[in-house]
Amino acid sequence: MKNSLLILVVTAVLFAVASATSSFATGAQDASGIKSSYILGPNDQITVHALDAEEISDKPYRISAAGDVTFPMIGKVKAAGLTVEELESSLVQALQEFIRQPKVAVTVTEFHSQPVSVIGAVTNPGVLQLQGNKNIIEVLSMVGGVRNDAGSSITITRKREWGVLPLPNAKLDPTGQFSTGEIKLKDVLGARNPEQNILIRPNDVISVTRNEIVYVLGAVKKAGGFPMNEHDTLSVLQILSLAEGLERTAAPQQAKILRVTPGATRRTEMLVNLDQIFSGKAEDVQLEQDDILFVPDSREKRAVLRTLEALVSMGTTVGAYAIIYR
Repeated sequence: MKNSLLILVVTAVLFAVASATSSFATGAQDASGIKSSYILGPNDQITVHALDAEEISDKPYRISAAGDVTFPMIGKVKAAGLTVEELESSLVQALQEFIRQPKVAVTVTEFHSQPVSVIGAVTNPGVLQLQGNKNIIEVLSMVGGVRNDAGSSITITRKREWGVLPLPNAKLDPTGQFSTGEIKLKDVLGARNPEQNILIRPNDVISVTRNEIVYVLGAVKKAGGFPMNEHDTLSVLQILSLAEGLERTAAPQQAKILRVTPGATRRTEMLVNLDQIFSGKAEDVQLEQDDILFVPDSREKRAVLRTLEALVSMGTTVGAYAIIYR
């Protein structure tokens, strides 16, 4: 019995030691990743652990707007623009004047210097702090991914101090202080153009567009709004196909497009003869965001259809009486 109890105790101790070792190793790997990749900046808060230097050890320090930290004993030390490892080396060199073979460890306790804004059609829009190198897909994942109403493109705006965006369509704003570029969402998520999965830099603004909608109303089989997705435009024929075609009572010669005009108080109307488009006598018309294609009913067709339905109904009734009294 004693032997069994002893074995259980030893096993539990070994398991605890293994778990602690594993956790320490994982923590060390995480800390190592941040040390080698995170760039310190203004308003970050750090804690310094230094052997034989109680004056500066185990106290929080805030990096100033100028990028410096003032320590007891050694004075002002530049921190902004350095990795954690580089700051540790600077502190070791500064402490060598007072301590033989100093040992220093720096921990980032608050990240504030590398904000990235993610807005638009994402699950959790807002500001997040970069920790290490992150590409566009990783940042989108950090905000919960894109929503179902996400459009076809992502717009990125970057401060000039980080260089011009490495995108073929990137351009500077009129002030020359920012560059803006666009990425096709499906190309990035589908890995069609991996080179567009660029690294994100501090103060980047990532905007995921919402899907643009085109509407079709009236005498169609499936009225409603239809997303343009990756298309820049949808044509009349395409939207009618999505609407599953015209009703039998439609008046295709009298269809119209209702379009929002900047500065106007009401939509402008554009007449469209669908019969001519169907027959190829007129070109297909391209629809823009928020356009409404309206297909009216034909009163004559509806009257004829009602008459035919009434005749069919009467014919069925007469036939039924004939069968009953035969």
